[in-house]
Amino acid sequence: MVTVRAFTAGDETALVDAWNRSMPGDPTTAVWLRDCVLLDPNFDPAGLRVAVVDGRVAGCAYGVRRLTPQAPGADLEPDTGWIPFFFVVPEQRGRGLGRRLLGEALEFLRQRGRTRVDFASYTPHYVLPGVDVELYPDGFGLLRGLGFETRSSPVAMGRTLVGHVPPDEVGRLRAARESEGYVFRPPVDGELPELIRFAAGAFNPDWGEAIRRHADPQRMVIAKKECIVGFAMFGAYRGIRERFGPFGVDAGERGTGLGRILLHLTMARMRAEGLHSSWFLWADEASPAGHLYRKAGYEVTRRFQVMTRTAG
Repeated sequence: MVTVRAFTAGDETALVDAWNRSMPGDPTTAVWLRDCVLLDPNFDPAGLRVAVVDGRVAGCAYGVRRLTPQAPGADLEPDTGWIPFFFVVPEQRGRGLGRRLLGEALEFLRQRGRTRVDFASYTPHYVLPGVDVELYPDGFGLLRGLGFETRSSPVAMGRTLVGHVPPDEVGRLRAARESEGYVFRPPVDGELPELIRFAAGAFNPDWGEAIRRHADPQRMVIAKKECIVGFAMFGAYRGIRERFGPFGVDAGERGTGLGRILLHLTMARMRAEGLHSSWFLWADEASPAGHLYRKAGYEVTRRFQVMTRTAG
């Protein structure tokens, strides 16, 4: 017997087990499910559609929309919903269960006025930036069959920190900028509100919130002249120290080398803490930032398809 229903308390252990059997390349934990799904202010149990086959959890699809703003002053994005993840255990595939789960998640969002649905770029609690087609070709095909189209193709990148030393050229570049009045250092507490406003306004509200929630400003580096014009950090997401970012430089300051200085200074701080690698999940490979990462020794580790479905 196959049933698809809303999440109920007690499903969590079985969901984590089914997730890890379905997506062994991206395993999760009960702590992640609790903190990033069940305790998310936007969580609605009706949107987490759970498939049960003969009494056992066999898959799920999660539809979510904003009930609270992403950051102070942001709107609720009333037309947009997200499906951050879905899966079906291997032994139940090929029977239309994935399509049924996704259909119910989409219907949950449609009934709540969402005319656009993104997979999987829900912030702050996305699992992956999008579909990893290499690992999940069937999932990619299912989304395409339901009308999702690729919107962007970001990459994950990483590099070892073993033996990392900032190049001499970066040292000379830093000295040149400092002679012009720039400073590069961790922010003092009184600068954090300015840094949050800069990150949220110039880049993404989620970046501002990542700074607000960050436990240790010593894992941040700012570039400042009269005001903050750039920053980089690590350990901002779920306390994972090896995870680099967010990282950004004011558009009017690009081409001055500030990004390169910030990147290498942050990697040096990571290495000082004994970290052996630096990685992140989301970058445009063809962008100036992508070229900067390449020049600093980062390599692509995964490729994703961010997909969107619109009504009609």
